[in-house]
Parts: sequence; structure tokens; C-alpha cells
Amino acid sequence: MARKITREDLGWNDFFADAFEPYVKLGWKPARLLRDNKISYGCLVFDEKDFDELDCILSGKVYHDAENDADLPAVGDWVALEVTEGDAVIRARLPRQTCFSRKAPGTSSEEQVLVANVDVVMVVTEPGADYSLRRMERYFAIIQRSGAQAVVVLNKADLFTKVECAKAASEIRELNPYATVHITSVLEGQGMKVLRGYLKKGVTVALIGSSGVGKSAMINEILGDEWQWVADVNEVTGKGRHTTTARELIVLPRGGILVDNPGIKEVQMWTDETTLRESFADIEELAAQCRYHDCKHGKDAGCALQAAMAEDKLDPERLEGFLRLEDEIAKLKKRQRKRQMTVERIHKRDHKIKARNREDRLDIERDLKPRA
Repeated sequence: MARKITREDLGWNDFFADAFEPYVKLGWKPARLLRDNKISYGCLVFDEKDFDELDCILSGKVYHDAENDADLPAVGDWVALEVTEGDAVIRARLPRQTCFSRKAPGTSSEEQVLVANVDVVMVVTEPGADYSLRRMERYFAIIQRSGAQAVVVLNKADLFTKVECAKAASEIRELNPYATVHITSVLEGQGMKVLRGYLKKGVTVALIGSSGVGKSAMINEILGDEWQWVADVNEVTGKGRHTTTARELIVLPRGGILVDNPGIKEVQMWTDETTLRESFADIEELAAQCRYHDCKHGKDAGCALQAAMAEDKLDPERLEGFLRLEDEIAKLKKRQRKRQMTVERIHKRDHKIKARNREDRLDIERDLKPRA
């Protein structure tokens, strides 16, 4: 007999229960979003007896009250759902405990929420062509800001030597001592038991990484069936075809929640200066020793970072990555300020137009009013 799924299996806890309290008397129901279908959402809604999987739509008020796209419900969010005969409408989004997001691709200054209320972000890569410490720095920065636990999976170990795998794992651990690193091979079943250990009652695990690193095959292995279609591998590049086209939350019967994500082509930064500096604490410590507080860390006299590189105490690529990320965040903040100024100007203009229209209307009413 199958075990009955509870709200706690879906990640429900006292934090969400307290946030939902105002909606209980309205007869609305708590639901967790499984997928975003662009026009509608798929969700699991709880009633007194069991869960139902429903398609639901967003209410106009929730949409118009959102200051930006990141405020709108996303996969993993808990929402207050009004269920009537034939309709399910999202009336409110509950506060998030964690939020894994990046800057939206392109020149936008908007935040793109990848997964809400995620406990573990599992970055899947491999020791070959996809391996990049600079990309890992970016992943670690946005994972740290999200509040989730960082786990790195070096997959396809069967295609590389033990020395190559161990070297990559050691470099990642050195880059972030707080991240857990696992070496796996889906083909040979290596490390799958360890990964399954993360999938516990109420724990949400998001898998991210480039296309072709084996995320879909890994999910198939963890689930024990062909949940995701796995495409052929290109014999020249060694890459698998893109097999996941939409973000989806998968509730596992034995406990745990998996979120599969489409392959990420670019890790656009969505973080702040504080998180960035915490991610590069070693560089910050060295930079504090520079002769001048406004040192640009280039050819400036007395630059401690340049001295450390000359003594092989600092990897030039790591410094380059830090400066590039710092510049990227500065540009993002500039675009955000510019966008905020534009929004404020539009609001002021609209306010003036409304005020002028109101005055015109009052003038017309006065003119039309019969004189005594």
C-alpha cells in the first residue's frame, strides 16, 4: 500500500503555516507550484483527505501588485489557492524561505527566479569540457545569496581517470570549502546512493548545470524509471542533446522533491556586493593590504594582489574572475538605478496627467452647473 503524502512531504512547515493563517478564514487552500506553463501553473493543492494536482491561473490582483517579475509566483512557491467549481485561482503568494535566482539573460536588469523554497542546489558538471572554476564561482555566489546548501556533482566519472576526477574535486573544494563535492557515474551507478541520501521528507533539491552533463539521466536513475527522455550523445562533442525544456518540481514517493532545470547557457549574476566579497574572502583579505584604499588592482603601486600573483600565492584567473564579477554587479546596479528612475518618472507623469484630467473635469462640471 502506497504511503500517503502529507503537506510536510511537500516542504510545508511552521513558517508557511503562520504565513497562511490570514487566508484560512477565506476558505482558500495551500498549494505548491509544480510547473510554470506560461499562461497557467501546475500545482499540488491540499485538502483534508489528499492532494489534487490542478492547473491554476493567477489572479489579476496578484499580477498587478507585483513590483517586478521576481515577485510573481514561481516553481517551488507556496500559494493561497481559491478553488471553486471548475476554477483554481492563485490569490496570494506566501513569503519565501529561500530563493535561487539569476539575472535574466540578455541586457535586462530584472531578476529571474529559477526555484523558490529550495534547500539544496546541486550543480552538475563533469571533469572535461564543461569544467570551469570561473563558472563555479558564479554558481557559488548566487547559491550563497539564495540561502540554499551548495552541492557539486562531478558526473561522467567513467569517461575520465581517477586522477582527473580527484583533481577537479580538490580544486572545487579549495574554491569553496563549504560546498560538498561528489564524483558520480550514472552509467556505472557510482555515487547514486549518496545523491539519493539528499532526498528526504520535505527537502527540495534543484539540479542545475549545462546541457549534456547528464542531469536527465541522473534523474532517471534516481527515480528508477525513464522519467526524462534522454537524447543521443554527439560523438564529436561528447554532449547530450537538450532534454529538459521546462522547470518542473517532482515529488518522490519515498520522500524528497526534485526540481529539474533546463540547461543553463549563461550564469548571469544576481547577487550583491556583500555576498560577492564573502565568496572571495581570500582576495578581500589580500586587497586590504594594498597601499591605496582605491587600488584598481592593475598596475597601481603597492598592489598586494599583484604582489601575491608574482609570488604564486594567487591564481591570476581567480583574480580576473573576481574583477569581472565585480564589474558585472556594478553594471547591474547601474541599470537597476536607471530603470528605477525611469519607473519613477513614469509614475510622476501619470500622476500629473491624472491631476490635470481631474482639474479639467471639475472645470467642465463648473461650467455646466446652472447659475443661480
